[in-house]
Amino acid sequence: MFDMKKVEIEWGGKTLTLETGRVARQADGAVLATLGETVVLCAVTAAKNVKPGQDFFPLTVHYQEKFSAAGRIPGGFFKRERGATEKETLTSRLIDRPIRPLFPEGFYNEVLVIAHVMSYDGENEPDVLAMIAASAALTLSGIPFMGPIAAARVGYQDGDYILNPTLEQIREGDLDLMVAGTHNAVMMVESEAKELSEDVMLGAVMYAHRECQKVIEAIIKLAEQAAKEPWELAEATDTSEVKQKLRDLIGDDIAAAYKTTSKSERSAMLNAARDKAKEAFAEADPQQQLVAGKLVKKLEAEIVRGAILKDGRRIDGRDTKTVRPIDAMVGFLPRTHGSALFTRGETQAICTTTLGTKDSEQMIDGLTGLSYERFMLHYNFPPYSVGEVGRFGAPGRREVGHGKLAWRALHAVLPSHDEFPYTIRVLADITESNGSSSMATVCGGSLAMMDAGVPLKRPVSGIAMGLIKEGDDFAVISDILGDEDHLGDMDFKVAGTEKGITSLQMDIKIAGITEEIMKVALAQASEGRAHILGEMAKALGATRQELSAHAPRIETMQIDKSKIRDVIGTGGKVIREIVAETGAKVDIDDEGVIKISSSDVKQIEAARRWIEGIVEEPEVGKIYNGKVVNIVDFGAFVNFMGGRDGLVHVSEIRNERVEKVADALSEGQEVKVKVLEIDQRGKVRLSMRVVDQETGAELEDTRPKREPREGGDRDRGERGDRGDRGRRRDGEGRGGRDRGDRGGRGGERGDRNERGDRGDNRRRDRDDRPKRDDEGGEPEFAPAFLVRDDD
Repeated sequence: MFDMKKVEIEWGGKTLTLETGRVARQADGAVLATLGETVVLCAVTAAKNVKPGQDFFPLTVHYQEKFSAAGRIPGGFFKRERGATEKETLTSRLIDRPIRPLFPEGFYNEVLVIAHVMSYDGENEPDVLAMIAASAALTLSGIPFMGPIAAARVGYQDGDYILNPTLEQIREGDLDLMVAGTHNAVMMVESEAKELSEDVMLGAVMYAHRECQKVIEAIIKLAEQAAKEPWELAEATDTSEVKQKLRDLIGDDIAAAYKTTSKSERSAMLNAARDKAKEAFAEADPQQQLVAGKLVKKLEAEIVRGAILKDGRRIDGRDTKTVRPIDAMVGFLPRTHGSALFTRGETQAICTTTLGTKDSEQMIDGLTGLSYERFMLHYNFPPYSVGEVGRFGAPGRREVGHGKLAWRALHAVLPSHDEFPYTIRVLADITESNGSSSMATVCGGSLAMMDAGVPLKRPVSGIAMGLIKEGDDFAVISDILGDEDHLGDMDFKVAGTEKGITSLQMDIKIAGITEEIMKVALAQASEGRAHILGEMAKALGATRQELSAHAPRIETMQIDKSKIRDVIGTGGKVIREIVAETGAKVDIDDEGVIKISSSDVKQIEAARRWIEGIVEEPEVGKIYNGKVVNIVDFGAFVNFMGGRDGLVHVSEIRNERVEKVADALSEGQEVKVKVLEIDQRGKVRLSMRVVDQETGAELEDTRPKREPREGGDRDRGERGDRGDRGRRRDGEGRGGRDRGDRGGRGGERGDRNERGDRGDNRRRDRDDRPKRDDEGGEPEFAPAFLVRDDD
């Protein structure tokens, strides 16, 4: 039933399988790619006809991760895959960037590439597999495609390159680099690195390109078995006559425009030349008008590229290595936690840094499950930044991609969570753009974080490099303008510190570049980065030592794991009370690490004292600050150490007699107390009378000690264990009852039937007790709860 074709190779110690003919058979090309237990299906379709008047190539790439691939159900109300996530958007761009230059010039049929992640094993990343599947599907489809390409991910750890590393190896290593290329050249690079040298980065790119060759050979083998007949392309018409007419008509105008340094003036002059060309071909047929419009763009490219290759003269008069003038300042906005205004030529970015607590972390729901990100960088590119009227709303693919590039560049120099327990958000608003706004975001974002007090390892700068290549001649240019980007052959962005590279991104518009060109570009970029770092240091050379007054403060404390339940309380009652009473935010993890945050230091201290009171044990003889929380007839309960209550008996309030507790104390009153005793059940007995309530100093106890009692016919010296007996108050005699080994209060007790008369004993005891004040005796200061009922 199925005419299935399959190719298998060993790649990086695992089996890579490419299969076609069994799934999605009505697509122009469909490939099921498997690596380990990760499976990606990619299907390609193309429109058979071109829309009238279309003069561009409409390629659309969609990458989608099915939650079922990892055995998960999506979160949210709808419980199904919705709009593209950030990772899906970035992977769609990764697939698009290396394949787009490989479609022939003049091919304007709409092409749709859809890649589905069908199975994910948690070890082999599906983005690399999706790029391979897309290349294979296009190669089989018969659609004009000058491929195939292949892709590989490379890690770097302990001096060795790792092909297709696992997520764990990427986290522990120093590099996460993705490369796509043809048999002859590299087409695309995307990476994040931990300050690696140019030689290590170049070696990683070349290593990945070599490993790609095995996959390209496998795709060719599959195409030999299952490729469809290639499409026939219309023969290109001879346009030399039209081209010469345009050169004579507007060639000098275009050359003069590209010698104008001001972007707005240059744009006005170019628009005037284009309008002149339109008027010249106003009477021509629509197809010839379309051809003329394309040739105007080619003429512009030839003039700009020729000036750079022949004379080394660029649009704004610079040579190939000079960076545009830079102006940087920090503290640009008064209420933000950190801010910077970074301007390079006609490119400008306002970058702000906001610090938050753990509850501000970004929750990410993906194939690997729920995860949280403490560093966010968001990039905005409004239409006014290029002087245009356009859509303004949710970020598009370009904004997501540029923001992620800047994120990778800065992520490597962030402090660890233990060193700086804040959630960090950098926001970049591009207010002017004429080349490399993403690298301006890197520079401005680095300055804004340092202005906010984020202890970066080192400042980061970024630069965009360009390439002009004609035959064997080429020129690498630093800090490219927007027009040089559009008319050039390469967009090569490098970001890093004085120590090394933190991010590298490369896109090629031709059939690829060689190792020699990349080596020159990296060396020239290193010089440019160093110059930009020097200009940034004039604004702010190092991280500020103090956080902004508007930023929250976060203090960390460690408690014993056994005390976590006490701090949280039943149903979170205690921790909610701490937050409500102090105004500080309190976060606690499973390891007993507590983070207390607030913009008010007093609130943090109050929460800290409260928590310390919960987790610390009071010490007998130590003096504490407390608050009266409840008044009863026999004393007052005082809260101290934040979460502890103890009793100040009426006899321990003052040295003189207190008739009524409410006359001496009131609820909410701040007092100083000394811990007298902690019984076996944890109940605490406190005293105020031995503490100076003004200074908190301990006072000498001048109260006379209680003399041992005399009289009575019962020995109180050695009392037996009373066990769980209740106290009898009915006045019946207890003498003579035999309690066995439990002992008694006065020798051996006899049989219960021979009980003595306790009534006489009670009367004798009362007669022998010291007299109270109103009975003419000396005052007795023993606390009431120390006097037994039967004394």
